[in-house]
Amino acid sequence: MKFLSLEKEIFGLDISDRSLKLIYLKKKGKSFALASFNHIETEPGVIEGGIIKNEEALIKIIKALLKNVKGKKITTKYVAVSLPEEKSFLQVIQMPKMTDDELKAAIIFEAENYIPLPISEVYLDFQNVIPVKDHLSHNDVLIAATPKKIVNSYVAMLKKSGLVPVALEVESQAITRALVKNETSQSPIILIDFGKSSTIFIIFAGRSIQFTCSIPVSAGQITEAISTSMNIHLRKAEEIKMKYNLANLKANEKSKKILSAINPVLEDLVLQIKKYINFYQGHTSHEHVSSGYNIEKILLCGGGANLKGLTQFLSKELQIPVELGNFWTNFDSKKINHAFDKDSLSFVTALGLAMRGIHNIE
Repeated sequence: MKFLSLEKEIFGLDISDRSLKLIYLKKKGKSFALASFNHIETEPGVIEGGIIKNEEALIKIIKALLKNVKGKKITTKYVAVSLPEEKSFLQVIQMPKMTDDELKAAIIFEAENYIPLPISEVYLDFQNVIPVKDHLSHNDVLIAATPKKIVNSYVAMLKKSGLVPVALEVESQAITRALVKNETSQSPIILIDFGKSSTIFIIFAGRSIQFTCSIPVSAGQITEAISTSMNIHLRKAEEIKMKYNLANLKANEKSKKILSAINPVLEDLVLQIKKYINFYQGHTSHEHVSSGYNIEKILLCGGGANLKGLTQFLSKELQIPVELGNFWTNFDSKKINHAFDKDSLSFVTALGLAMRGIHNIE
């Protein structure tokens, strides 16, 4: 949802339960380059389930995030911000062929049939999806809705932080913009943001998200499982998690103990992914993708994507090629600062938001 249309410099701000991440892009000729970034972990209780619980603490974190950026100092106050996936609703619906003005008038009434909340209680946004192959008599329209009380709380908090929100959008929209080349895929692909507190599951096909949900399995649960099993601090457990490779966890007794601890989390993740793949393949009626409904590949992002051996493990369990998302997919990588390659996959949502700003996307 867009609040104003100005030619302003805009940075991307990803707000989640356990961290805030910032990306600032600068135009560089016909391309653009990474100018600034930053990341701050948040304490439990500041944001929970996407709901701001401690506004004062969050404002302080945002000010610190801006003050201590890596790279170019951020002087603009204009920002594109993420809205929580678990509190939002996205779906592709089919509408008859009509003009843009007719679509704007009709979409509100049609959306009531799909959104599980009264229209009066949500901010509704929509995008007419341009088909890869336009051979149908209808339009596909992606609708996005987030409760007004959530959006209003984010806007109020941002203004108190001295910022002007130019756009707010659901996390999955930013993720696909960052990772899908030219935001187009002939075959369905899955994007999985394996985060510290939750996992975002997205199916993208043609030029649009087709299905998305928030999965209650997280990389943080793996850390907690290791911590509990070995009776060690979470910080140490995180170090162990990132050190070991899932493909080699049967080498000794310590490795077997780690594998035994994290297996339930990994099995739950696989079960959830299979469930939603089956749901998509059993319910989709998307006819604009000429290559069918078989999933081409899975792209992983988020901080948990760096778990060694995870791509191989998921490929084997799901029988679908799994690879790490490429942060630089839509960049001329020769013009990019690679200073934070190691952590780049945790910044994907912030990148997609920054890209929206620099392209001034409607």
